[in-house]
Amino acid sequence: MTDSTDWAEQTEHAVLDAAIARAPGLGWNARLVREACEACGLSLGDEELLLPNGARDLAALLSRRHDARALEALGGIDAKSLKIRERIARAVSERMEAGAADLEATRRCAAFLALPTNADLGLKLAWETADHLWRWAGDEATDWNHYSKRTILSGILIPALTMRWFEGREAAEAFVARRIENVMAFEKWKAGKDFEAPFRKVLDTLSRMRYGPRV
Repeated sequence: MTDSTDWAEQTEHAVLDAAIARAPGLGWNARLVREACEACGLSLGDEELLLPNGARDLAALLSRRHDARALEALGGIDAKSLKIRERIARAVSERMEAGAADLEATRRCAAFLALPTNADLGLKLAWETADHLWRWAGDEATDWNHYSKRTILSGILIPALTMRWFEGREAAEAFVARRIENVMAFEKWKAGKDFEAPFRKVLDTLSRMRYGPRV
């Protein structure tokens, strides 16, 4: 079982390397998958075993490689020494630069994920990235904040990464800074509001109807 797992992991990396080298000329598609697999000596049967969803699986491998690369870069940084907005800005910046190292292939992959048929995968991968970055930033929330934080960061990541691939680092980082400022302003405003009050009133009313007024 271990040998099979090692073969799959090693072969995935080899095929991804071959795909990154060929994507600028071929785009991100089934032909890219086949030629990358052929370059690694894989038959059609091997390809179907390794990448049953073809170019979608290859896109996921690329995104996860970039996640791992970003986390490796972030590993040398003490997140606790930074303010929360600085942590997120740094995390997003490292993730953008991780993908920029394979810029031409990343652009082709981004165009592939932008297709309506692949939007679900793009959202899933953005969520995965957001989860990794929040965990690095020290987030340990297990309530609804766990999901809201990742949803908000996914909403920043998708346009930020696209901007980085096609408009450059400066424009992307300026966008990220603005969006983080907007989010922090919203969080500050939200902190002064009691959003649970209406629910408590409803529950109190239902409780009175069932059990009578409190003594």
